[in-house]
Parts: sequence; structure tokens; C-alpha cells
Amino acid sequence: MSTATRTPVSNHVMRRYDVPGPRYTSYPTADRFVEAFGSADYVRALQQRRSGVAAKALPLSVYLHVPFCESLCYYCACNKIITRHHEQAAHYLRYLSREVDLHTAELGFGQTVTQLHLGGGSPTFLSDGELGELMGMLRRSFSLAPAGEYSIEVDPRTVDAGRLDALAQLGFNRLSFGVQDFDAAVQKAVHRVQPAEQVFSLMASARQRAFESINVDLIYGLPRQSPESFDRTLDLVTQLRPDRIALYAYAHLPERFKPQRRIAIVELPGTAAKVTMLARSIAALISAGYVYIGMDHFALPTDALAVAKRQGRLHRNFQGYSTQPDCDLIALGVSAIGRVGATYSQNAKTLEEYRDLLDQGQFPVVRGLALSRDDLVRRAVIMALMCQGQVLFESIELAFLVDFQNYFGPEMQALAELAEQCLVVLDGTGIQVTAEGWFLVRAVAMVFDRHLQGDKNRARFSRII
Repeated sequence: MSTATRTPVSNHVMRRYDVPGPRYTSYPTADRFVEAFGSADYVRALQQRRSGVAAKALPLSVYLHVPFCESLCYYCACNKIITRHHEQAAHYLRYLSREVDLHTAELGFGQTVTQLHLGGGSPTFLSDGELGELMGMLRRSFSLAPAGEYSIEVDPRTVDAGRLDALAQLGFNRLSFGVQDFDAAVQKAVHRVQPAEQVFSLMASARQRAFESINVDLIYGLPRQSPESFDRTLDLVTQLRPDRIALYAYAHLPERFKPQRRIAIVELPGTAAKVTMLARSIAALISAGYVYIGMDHFALPTDALAVAKRQGRLHRNFQGYSTQPDCDLIALGVSAIGRVGATYSQNAKTLEEYRDLLDQGQFPVVRGLALSRDDLVRRAVIMALMCQGQVLFESIELAFLVDFQNYFGPEMQALAELAEQCLVVLDGTGIQVTAEGWFLVRAVAMVFDRHLQGDKNRARFSRII
């Protein structure tokens, strides 16, 4: 089905299915992690990886969390520490080094890494010298593949052309600029003021330095936004022409994220306005030549993400859509979430606990999950829906030795209702998400989420629209 035909759902269907639900960067989702899974369980997972017959042939992805930011963005739901005391970074690097050493003690030196992402917080809070120290630490412990993807999140307010030179020299070949919105009133409302001219200048400098892929993050649903104001932002973004665009719906959860309490609820756009923004965004970006990767990502046809989508290699991990399917993810730093084999793990969320565990010579893992066989089957189905927009019964049956329609009897009945609403098409071979269904693909995936059945506390999730 051509992405050019994607159209918004009716208001009736939108109201019916605009409910809180997971984003499915994993299944089961991180809220299902348990504290019974700790450092010892993580060590066993690493040892199983090392002892596996094909361990050396299986590449790693690495995510490293830098929690520091100089100023607070009111919409932010990330784990961050607001400070202007840059000396904290050097102390943090020492503990990261200990965590890396614990990994090499279990995995050995030289494990091949084909994907590295520095997130936060603001990784560019670190100085060029500190970033150089960090990359040197990683290169001493891991083997960074020559053709790997090495990306870093960039706060445009903290970077100039000289810093872009330093990032390129350190080996970063992908950048992600946090833009969110170009409208001055919206920027003021969320406490993140950065003129469009500054971002355009940085983009021009980045193009000159031949970074392989440049992403721009946008958020719709922010205070003081309207469909018309967001149209103007979209017009500027299409002029900017990044290789990738991540378009996220703002999730207002002030009971969970204290900074959001500074946002006036009356200034937030309503559901109908948000749906309009989403519909116009998809239309504008596709018209500008972008491929709709799914849910919240767009890419130019030549970008690796679009190529992976065409080739059926797309995957979702804890950072969103990825070109690397079924890849173990080593997570480093405060609150970082990783995956090794059939396990998920998360590090301590506070600096104090993170440091304390490392001081004891332990991995700072405080919660996680060992996936059951049922989890693995359902994960395969949910990821196929989220990434390819379809599930072929035969592929699941061959991989897991189940009869799909018997195994998922109640789910197939629930899907029949979604089919009546034209969100999916069902036949004897599989499930196909329709053009309208892509707007509510999370609702389709939720049908297969066993953990959500009977869940009375879904409000902890963001709403689908």
C-alpha cells in the first residue's frame, strides 16, 4: 500500500481508540520490569552471550546515556540532571569507565559494535575533550565497525561549526538535532528558545562535513501550538531537509514528570487539533519526498532507515526505529535500558544509586525481565505490526511452532472489530494494517499485549494521538 494514500481516521474512530497505550519500543514494555531481576541475572545473560556458538558473529548495539542538561525544557520526560556545573561530567566518565570494564570482564575485549547512540539529557554537555575520552574508552573495549552507525543527540544551543568538526573527527557520522518547534511563542512556553536561523546554520555546517544522516526531532501537541503554527514549522523543516524526521506526540503526564507541571493545561491543543497536526504533517512530509517509516518516523528514500523499511529489515528498540533487527543492546549510564538475549535490563535511575552499585563492583542493574516463550511470540507479532504494518501467519508459525489463529483466538476476535473500523484487513494469510490504521497502529499492537488485558492503570502511558 502506497504511503501517499494514508488518510486520517474519522473523528468517531479517533475518539473511540484515542486511549493511553505503550509506544512499543519493546515488548513487554519497561513498566513490566521487575526488581527481582538484578545484577546477577544480567551477568548470566552476558555469559550466555559469550558462550554462544555464534557470539563473536553477532554484533552489538550500544546506547550510552548522558543525563546532564544546562537548562530545563518543560515538556521533557527524559531522565536528566539540570546543572551548569560541568565538573560533574568528568566524575560521571570515571563511573562509565567502571561500567565498561565490567562488561569487558564478562564479554571479553573486542566485541564488534555496529551501532552506537549517545542520548540524554544533552550529550553535548560534555566538552570535546570529554567526548574524546569517552570514545577512546569505548574503542579500547569494543571494536567499532568501520561501516557502523555512530550517532549523537545534539542540542543546537550548545554546538557550533567548530564542535561539529570535533564530532566528525571523533567518528560520529549521524546527528540528531532537537528542534521540537520553530514557533517563538511555543518555544517560550516550553522554555526552549532557539532561533530557526541557528538551526539552519548548523545544518549547513553539518552538510559541509558530510555526516551520513541528520535527524530532526519535532513534537506536536505542545502548548500554544495550532495546526496553522505547526504548518509554518513544517514548512521550515522541509526547507531544512534533514535525512530523517522524528515526529512525536507530546505526552502530558505531569503526575509522573514534574517539569510538565509548569505547562498550563489550558494552552495545550485539543485532540482534534492534534489529529489535524498529525494528518497535515504526514501529508506535508510525504509531499516533500519523505517516506513514512511508521508511527513517528520519516526518512528520505536514500536514507538507511528508508532502505531498511523497503527491505523488511526495520526494527524497534528503546531508541525508536532502527536499521538493526534482533541486535543485543548494551546500555551504559544512569537509567539506560538494554537487551541481551531474551532479557531486558535497566540501570539505576539516580546518580547516587548508580555510583553506589559500581563502587561495590556490581553492574548498576536494578530491574529487568527475562522473557517467557509467550513474550517472545507476542513480541514478534507486535514488532511486525509496528515495523512492517503486517503479520504473516506462516512466518510466526514456523518460527515458534504455533497455530497462529488458535494461539491468538481472543486476539483475532478483537481484531475483527478493528477490521470493521477499517483499521486492519484480515484474511487467511495474515493481518494488514490499513492506511487509516497507521494513525492508530499502537491500538492494533495493543490487541496482542497480554500484560494490558485487564490492566486498570493504563493512564501511566501517553495517549495514542
